Amino acid sequence: MNKLIKFIKESYAELKKVIWPTREEVASSTKVVIISVLIIAIVLGLIDIALYRIFNLLL
Repeated sequence: MNKLIKFIKESYAELKKVIWPTREEVASSTKVVIISVLIIAIVLGLIDIALYRIFNLLL
């Protein structure tokens, strides 16, 4: 039981040290991730279509 209490106290102390991002920073980071995922999805989709057509020409 003492280990659990010690763990909780240490965890709480560490959480006090954390610099939490602002709402604007989170929104900005989220936009970057969404845009990046969309761009990668489009590129991979185009590569997939190109490879599909190439393999169909060969067969």
